Amino acid sequence: MCCLTMLFEIVPNISEGRDIGTVDAAVAATEAAGARVIHRTSDAVHHRSVITAAGSASQVVAAAVALARVTLERIDLRQHRGEHPRIGALDVLPFVPLGDATLDDAVTLAHRAAARIWRELGIPVLLYGAAASAPHRANLADVRRGEFEGLAERTRDPLWAFDYGEEPHPSAGAIAVGARPFLLAFNVDLNSPDLALARSIARSLRERDGGLRTLKALGIRLTPDVVQVSFNLTDVDAVPLYRVRELVRLAAERQGVSVRRSELIGLAPRRTVVRTARAYQAAGA
Repeated sequence: MCCLTMLFEIVPNISEGRDIGTVDAAVAATEAAGARVIHRTSDAVHHRSVITAAGSASQVVAAAVALARVTLERIDLRQHRGEHPRIGALDVLPFVPLGDATLDDAVTLAHRAAARIWRELGIPVLLYGAAASAPHRANLADVRRGEFEGLAERTRDPLWAFDYGEEPHPSAGAIAVGARPFLLAFNVDLNSPDLALARSIARSLRERDGGLRTLKALGIRLTPDVVQVSFNLTDVDAVPLYRVRELVRLAAERQGVSVRRSELIGLAPRRTVVRTARAYQAAGA
């Protein structure tokens, strides 16, 4: 048996950021399955919530299935509209190794959870990250391209067929289940209505367009007067958090725009926080 004494984290992203009762139910199901919820956050504009939970192998797999059941019962993507891309009611389900656990151990759990979710709930799964069944399926953004509305047509292509399951669920869509190292989700809001500016900054900084290695970014509108550059730092040591914020600030200032605020979604390793604090302390010295 794999991973019996090891610890793992799951970071499910659910497509609900407005009905706190649904988020509460997802948290309760996660904890009832034995995993410990250590952070949660919801965003009404993104229409999305992120839950961070930790536990043993059996606990996080059970929690993943229980949470998928809640989202199946309470979220209908046919009625869902938000700024964040999504393919499922439970949209993304990454398994993250902690302590002595390895990424290969997390891949094993991703497959275990995916098989149970399909068998017990009838929600199909696309595997991504280290669990991907082919190199072209490793990038989450590629897996999610076309979103819920384009899912049925896209998965008819053998290159994008489900790893578990055959057809999208009518209301719950599909789930991207993966395994990955720890990452940071970080947002920088700008005092500007200019969505083109946010998207331009995102393109200039993200890896896929020639920017910083391991950095992913999107430009998103939050309100009529505020836009956001939303990041995933997929290697917390390769790209310092403070560097991302300062690069956004400098790019915005060149267009006469100021930073409204920045926001960390979920948890960060202590070394990341210390590194950021020291950088700003030195800058102010």
